Amino acid sequence: MAAEFAQVQQKYAEEAQKRVKAEGLAQFQELAQSDSDRLRHLADDIWADHVALDAQTPPLSAGDCPKFLIAGAGIGGILAAVRLIQQGFTADQIRLVETAGGLGGTWYWNRYPGLHCDVEAYIYMPLLEETGFMPSHKYASGAEIRKHLEEIARKYQLEDKILYRAQINAIQWDDGARLWKADLTTWRGPKGQDKGSLSVTAEFVFMTAGLLAKPQVPKIGGVGFAGFKGDLFHTSLWNYDVTGGSSSVAFPELSKLAGKRVGIIGTGATAIQVVPCLTKYAKEVYVFQRTPSNVFSRGQKPTDPAEWATIADQPGWYDKRNVNFSQAMSCCLPEGAPNLVNDEWSRQPAYRALTGDPEFAAVAPEQVPDVIGKFLMLDAGNAARLRQRVKDIVKDPDTAAKLTPWYPAWCKRPTFSDTYLESFNQPHVHLVDTDGKGLDSITESGVVANGTEYSFDVLVLSTGYLSPAHDGGDPAVRAGIKVLGRGGRDLSEKFATEGIATLYGVATNGFPNLFWLGVAQSPINPNHCYVLDTLARVSAYMIAEGHKRVGDHSTTQSRVAVEIDVAAEQAWTMRILQGAARFATLTVCTPSYISAEMGPGSMGKGQSQEELIKSARRSPWSAGMAAFLELWAKWRDEGKLEGVTASVA
Repeated sequence: MAAEFAQVQQKYAEEAQKRVKAEGLAQFQELAQSDSDRLRHLADDIWADHVALDAQTPPLSAGDCPKFLIAGAGIGGILAAVRLIQQGFTADQIRLVETAGGLGGTWYWNRYPGLHCDVEAYIYMPLLEETGFMPSHKYASGAEIRKHLEEIARKYQLEDKILYRAQINAIQWDDGARLWKADLTTWRGPKGQDKGSLSVTAEFVFMTAGLLAKPQVPKIGGVGFAGFKGDLFHTSLWNYDVTGGSSSVAFPELSKLAGKRVGIIGTGATAIQVVPCLTKYAKEVYVFQRTPSNVFSRGQKPTDPAEWATIADQPGWYDKRNVNFSQAMSCCLPEGAPNLVNDEWSRQPAYRALTGDPEFAAVAPEQVPDVIGKFLMLDAGNAARLRQRVKDIVKDPDTAAKLTPWYPAWCKRPTFSDTYLESFNQPHVHLVDTDGKGLDSITESGVVANGTEYSFDVLVLSTGYLSPAHDGGDPAVRAGIKVLGRGGRDLSEKFATEGIATLYGVATNGFPNLFWLGVAQSPINPNHCYVLDTLARVSAYMIAEGHKRVGDHSTTQSRVAVEIDVAAEQAWTMRILQGAARFATLTVCTPSYISAEMGPGSMGKGQSQEELIKSARRSPWSAGMAAFLELWAKWRDEGKLEGVTASVA
């Protein structure tokens, strides 16, 4: 047993090393920032109805001063607005600014065939309890999620409070007026290309930019993707004009692919859902793989109304189910408690190596090797089960071997499908495994991999998004906003020189009335929607409670400032530092989005002690989501607003 375990670890190391590139994250380019017009336009908003948007009365005009200005109308922005409303503020006090032509964030942009949430819809879809909505399936389609978010906006009267096709570029705090001054860029016209500017003020600002906001492609030689003469698009903006079908249904008929050769680059969570759809309609499908995904069973099923009645059976059921899921993910379910979600996510014994748990909430540096070994042992049976699943499903032994993942479960987001691996049993579906190297080059007619050229009518880029590591944990960088706080201090400069410092990951001293929903110093969880919801609740509570403690105690009073204390952010940062070493579990990972494309042993390499500490300060909360929820509830229920100062001028 020990010898077999050692052999597996050796295989992990060998496979990871094949994928290490000196360029790291620089091997990718953001589509919107490409030098190529063609690639840049792959990120254009093809879903926006520009004529209809131009006909609307803008919810923001020059000189306006809403109480709340929220950057982003994805799930995070919508939840920030709703949780403020639930704390006693009104929709009329809120304005959202969104770059897209509609709401939903990643669910607005992504509309590829087969798209579903990979976390159970009953805990993923926000505000199910408040809306009374029953998802149609255990894992809801992208179209259903998008419609649900639109219904939330209607229910909370936010529909006409969103300025679409606009970007907040800069905000600056005016201490005398106790307001944020905001400069925006707007786009109008029949193609959304008529650029304008707008300046407003606001009492409070939220930044809610998501993790899947900036699609990327690898930098490949030859003529590059821009030089390919066939049809080309990224999965984040699926081109139904090329494939046929519509984004309004989960499994559209891709009739225009009949008789065509299609290549798809990438085998991550998106491709796992897309490939079976391509397989159904295209003449030939070639799947280009750098690193195989962990592909567990899906277990999709329609929602049984009778079962739903037992799920949504009492007030608080949504939070209860999410807490239960978080406990299962951290392997800390109370004795005798059922696993309510009971899917492959909640049966992962070692994914807490990434998301945290109470058992290893504080780890000393000298304990790191033992902790890594512990998690590798925890994952051993799970990984063996997964490798056997590939063998059992894929009939060709050589193809099965290439589809077999060799890395710990926490190194890449697991995927779930009952049709992806099965696709490779069909004669017109071909796996092109690059053994970790990636593509050789692009030609006018197709792709060169392993020295062989493949010609295509259509190339689909399933190449993901910029890694969260690109912003260094700085929410201003992620949001693309220049933030100047009290005394003109730049938020990015503060975090660059001192390191990240927050309370609960939502705000920092010196930047009153500024809140964000991010990753650094916050909990992480496979169900990121619930993380966003939790951070929105924390922020809304701080703001509302601050209003109750000053002036006339109303939510309508102005010139209120709510700010994190220096001592509080220092104490929280110290707690984050105490748990940072546990995330050294990533040092054994294959390069990926999660590991910032770093290979085994390269994390922290060449950094000074000061740089290492700064890196540690942007770590997530280490004790897991369930422990964070418990800590935050205790802080709230004590009623002291400890660490937060509210004042009114």
